[in-house]
Amino acid sequence: MPIFDYHCCDCDAGFELLTMSSTIPNCPQCGSQHLEKQLSRVAAPSHSTGLMARGRAQAAKEGHLSNFSPAERKTR
Repeated sequence: MPIFDYHCCDCDAGFELLTMSSTIPNCPQCGSQHLEKQLSRVAAPSHSTGLMARGRAQAAKEGHLSNFSPAERKTR
């Protein structure tokens, strides 16, 4: 099932839902079904080694090791 972005015409809320394309969802704020499907922005995957290295260095400095592999955690 794809994730769709919606805009509620009644309460002006914006949200995204994981729904089948044939399903008409309800707004989570007001319950209305008067919704407009929006174009979703696509986020390009970040494969920059520089970005990853800076992120890992910052995480290690703060004590967060969740973004390191199990082998890398043993050396820290």
